[in-house]
Amino acid sequence: MQYTRGILLKLLALGLFTIMASLIKATSDVVPPGQAVFFRSAFAMPIIICWLALRGELRDGLKTKRPMGHFWRGFIGVSAMGLGFTGLGLLPLPEVTAIGFVSPLITVLLAALLLGERLRAFRLTAIAVGFVGVVIILWPRLGLNGEYDRLAAIGAMVLVASAALRSLAQIHIRRLVQTEHTAAIVFYFSLTATTFSLFTLPFGWAVPDVMSAVMLMSAGLVGGVAQIFLTSGYRYAPASVLAPFDYVQLIYALIFGWFIFSEAPTMTMLIGAGIIMASGAVIIWRERQLGLERGKARPKLTKFG
Repeated sequence: MQYTRGILLKLLALGLFTIMASLIKATSDVVPPGQAVFFRSAFAMPIIICWLALRGELRDGLKTKRPMGHFWRGFIGVSAMGLGFTGLGLLPLPEVTAIGFVSPLITVLLAALLLGERLRAFRLTAIAVGFVGVVIILWPRLGLNGEYDRLAAIGAMVLVASAALRSLAQIHIRRLVQTEHTAAIVFYFSLTATTFSLFTLPFGWAVPDVMSAVMLMSAGLVGGVAQIFLTSGYRYAPASVLAPFDYVQLIYALIFGWFIFSEAPTMTMLIGAGIIMASGAVIIWRERQLGLERGKARPKLTKFG
């Protein structure tokens, strides 16, 4: 029953993140990505602060032993967000979502390179297969099928870069959780993202119309609630249980893309996304198996010193 609550919270969070992305996409021709990042971060702050206060964790959210760690996590995270918002304005919502699924694959590689985690042939093969799926999605966007669209190519490239930066941000979070409270990580990311986004002001911010302003503010509020639901979900179920449900977001994106933006998915995108999801599912399954094996080994290690 407890796992069910965690799963429901995760599904709600993914649905809200899709709504947030749709709101950002709908305003992409009105405001630049940096300005969208500001609205997304600034209007999420009150939601997050109230949540931390209600949980009695606001004081923990202000304590930190590694301010520069939060600085770099924020810088990398806001860069990933800005590139992701750029891609949202250039490519269909389902395709943006599908390309984003490469991030967990890159995270596994970075964990091996930067954290010294062991990477065996099984997971390496799954990652390689996943990247084949990415290539299939990107193939028409890069003009490799003979039809070149410069804006679509830019969108594809910035989304891959965004996925890579999100993976690097995850590595930073893994390091931060060793000394920092979760509340501090959530709070300081919102703070640094809001601050960093202001540095894009000289590059040209627009004065949005009333409807666009309401959608941008709503994106921040919805994103803040989604972040809370996502964080809360992990209180009720382990990551190995919740991770496979990430792929439900593609279903949300297909529905929103079809009914709101009239975006029909291509067969190439669906095939590529299917390969990436299958690869990710295999890695999640393998991680869970390794976790079970390590759990069984712990009593033996304790017994024999």
